[in-house]
Amino acid sequence: MTQLAPQATADTDIELWLAQQTEKSLLRFLTCGSVDDGKSTLIGRLLYDSQLILDDQLASLKKESHNRHVGDEGIDFSLLVDGLVAEREQGITIDVAYRFFSTDKRKFIVADTPGHEQYTRNMATGASNADLALLLIDARKGILTQTKRHSFILSLIGVKHVVLVVNKIDLVGYDKATFEAIEAEYRQFARDLGFESFKAIPVSALKGDNIVANSPRTPWYADTPLLPYLEAIQVDKDRSEAPFRFPVQWVNRPDLDFRGFSGTVAAGTVKVGDDVLVAASKKPAKVKEIVTMDGKLDRAIAGQAVTLVLDREIDISRGDVLSHPGETPDYSNQFQAELVWMAEEPAYPGRSYLLKLGSQLVPATITDLKHRTNVNTLEKSAAKSLELNAVGTVTLATDRPVAFDPYGENGATGGFILIDRISNTTLGAGTIAFGLRRAHNLSYQAFDVNRDVRAQMKGQTPRIVWFTGLSGSGKSTVANLLEKRITAEGKHAYILDGDNVRHGLNKDLGFTDAARVENIRRVAEVARLMADAGLIVLVSFISPFKNERRMAREIAGDIDFIEAYVDTPLAVCEQRDPKGLYARARSGEIKNFTGIDSPFEAPERADITLKGADETPEQMAEALYAKIFG
Repeated sequence: MTQLAPQATADTDIELWLAQQTEKSLLRFLTCGSVDDGKSTLIGRLLYDSQLILDDQLASLKKESHNRHVGDEGIDFSLLVDGLVAEREQGITIDVAYRFFSTDKRKFIVADTPGHEQYTRNMATGASNADLALLLIDARKGILTQTKRHSFILSLIGVKHVVLVVNKIDLVGYDKATFEAIEAEYRQFARDLGFESFKAIPVSALKGDNIVANSPRTPWYADTPLLPYLEAIQVDKDRSEAPFRFPVQWVNRPDLDFRGFSGTVAAGTVKVGDDVLVAASKKPAKVKEIVTMDGKLDRAIAGQAVTLVLDREIDISRGDVLSHPGETPDYSNQFQAELVWMAEEPAYPGRSYLLKLGSQLVPATITDLKHRTNVNTLEKSAAKSLELNAVGTVTLATDRPVAFDPYGENGATGGFILIDRISNTTLGAGTIAFGLRRAHNLSYQAFDVNRDVRAQMKGQTPRIVWFTGLSGSGKSTVANLLEKRITAEGKHAYILDGDNVRHGLNKDLGFTDAARVENIRRVAEVARLMADAGLIVLVSFISPFKNERRMAREIAGDIDFIEAYVDTPLAVCEQRDPKGLYARARSGEIKNFTGIDSPFEAPERADITLKGADETPEQMAEALYAKIFG
């Protein structure tokens, strides 16, 4: 028998070890729950018991753990996860911390998510890529509001496997009855959340009970401990067997001889020679090549990043979705969705946002808030807005159709986020339930008598002049002067203001933030119709919010839109106060009054700014006339 040299034996061992690591399955899971339930401590315990802490790290941890709550090992295990200085100082988790560890049977990526209500958005971020959730509960406190909120978000985002980790069982004397009561209560709460698997395990993360092996201190629990359960559970669904979806990330054209479409296969399988369709245009083509950095492939499956080269030139751009014929995604500009709101500023129907769905980015509006869901009872109730951390069922409308699948069928093409159009911050996350059929039944009628014909008859260019400013700033005065001059010149104009809109079209609306949003949306739609009739429309409303003024401009579309900001200081407006409104607002008689107890967001880049304290109404009207017709 040939004796292997020591170096050859070492090389063989390394290759064998590498092969074993490659073949291990990967489980992505997160920890969630309420504040101080021990999520970071649990992950630290898993890392420690998996023997992934080096000796120098261990020595440093023991030193840092001085004067902290430690177990028998003399370590505060949460220090292994909470990396931010603020987290260590406050003893809370703020950001999502990802850690990798491996056992002999499986590889793991774990996300430690915050328990504080104000960081719910971070928890939702961690859940978006998880296969399984460890939902921690402090055995002393039982099920709390945040426990239920996180459970509902897990259900919305599509996490199908949940382990109820009843932590700190040592602090209730390892009491079996306490554990069983918590498990029974949670099962009752979660029965309609749609989880595919559920397991409850009593543990002490600090002391290590039921983490790796069954604890002698809980002889009444003879079921699988936590880590062996995580090593064995099967969570994979073969996305390659789903209908083919390929969202195009970018058009790859390095030179004149190559044109491909790059992205990640979201679901299904694609092979060279397959017929594909563009979801938007239904234009067909065949896959000529599948290209990667490492060479060409015969096929690509879900999860692979590739570039597809087609056999013909068809119009495809970023955001388009390719599919197989007969298996196309839904394509609509209206759909119903579940929405988790993550911003301090509430969500209002009628307000315009950006919707990001895969690589598609389109303006979108919440057209209807059907109801809010109570995370404690899962009961649904009427609502006019969604506040921070609220969950609601909404109808969304996009300014052009988007390709999607219901989230339950494909998370990659059914989940979206809403983005603030000004600050570009993420405001909410949602999942599409279904498209609305009425979106397919509505279309714009092309009339022979159009805007150009109507404008030509009047001998003018239709426009919308949108005045904004505080009450008493001089908006209506300037609008009236401008209308008189325009009319005297034989042009056709009309003023929309509170006097002729609030008493009719919008008499059902109050002055809350939500009502103001809807008020401006309706006025903008009327202004567009009047301009389409060939008129010059002068709109004089406070319109205090930037988002709504931007929405009005977008509703105008290709109609000339001029935003005129009458910039008059609050003190000057109060001095004028012909109707005594400011005085009544100061005394509390009028609520939600702009400038007093409701904000005014001044335009940053108005088309023209008129100084109401320094110029006369006649001077402002002259300057505006020059801007419009000069």
